[in-house]
Amino acid sequence: MVDTFGTSGFPEDRIAEAVKRVFDLRPTAIIRDLDLRKPIYRRLAAYGHMGREDLGVSWEKTDKAEQLKKFFE
Repeated sequence: MVDTFGTSGFPEDRIAEAVKRVFDLRPTAIIRDLDLRKPIYRRLAAYGHMGREDLGVSWEKTDKAEQLKKFFE
């Protein structure tokens, strides 16, 4: 389910379809793609982790952005 709270120029069902096609959302794939078995969590506990480039966390990567853009062309 996607809820953009009316802020998107695209239908929410189309966004949900794009996410399903571009991302593998099976638990094993999420663990693999985000490299969640890497022991970095102690460093994440201090000063937060969102937007911090010094940590090199996998969930900050934008490697799927081009695929998502193509879906909406």
